[in-house]
Amino acid sequence: MSSHHIVRDDQEPALIIANGAACSQDLLDQLLEWSPYIVVLDQAIERVIELNIKVDVLIGDFDRDFDPTVYLAKQYPLEIIHSPDQETTDLEKALNFLLTKGITAANVIWATGKRADHTFTNITTLVKYRNSMKIVILDDYSKIFRLPSTYKKWYTKDTILSLIPVGKAGGITTSNLKYPLLNEALELGIRTGSSNSVLEDGIVSITYESGDLLLMECTD
Repeated sequence: MSSHHIVRDDQEPALIIANGAACSQDLLDQLLEWSPYIVVLDQAIERVIELNIKVDVLIGDFDRDFDPTVYLAKQYPLEIIHSPDQETTDLEKALNFLLTKGITAANVIWATGKRADHTFTNITTLVKYRNSMKIVILDDYSKIFRLPSTYKKWYTKDTILSLIPVGKAGGITTSNLKYPLLNEALELGIRTGSSNSVLEDGIVSITYESGDLLLMECTD
């Protein structure tokens, strides 16, 4: 089975495996190498076991007559968390559980693709945990996270960066992007910053004053 090492001073993010479209084996291997704690959402466990991944926690509402106990022997020791609350998604259940463990960073895979409602909800969930967790959603084409009010990072020329507001974000100013923003607003469904790109090799700077803004680092 794939192995993962012990948490050291809570410096490394947990890995949450949802039940959307699978990612490449290469991305999965990279994340498993650096993830000390693996949480699987509900019925994704069967797909995960087929990949010989050792799981620490299985969590969900376990609806549709799903019996998680059959995986205890296959994944021992496995912690099973039954959370029947219908007011939270399985991803929220996992994030809330990690917070109770004092884990404040998580990478999330298999959270996009398949059902559009699940994809949209999973991505916008990033906003709910803006003040409590550092969360990154990854698939083979995108890396998605909520931006802090001031963000600077070195990128190569032509890297695709999409600025997507959740609701409305205001006072946005950027530098080193092909389509710059100068104290402007973006609003979901009205105007977004999709498919912008890095102008030249170097630092990209993004600041904003209000709302919630997601950054999607994308590849075609």
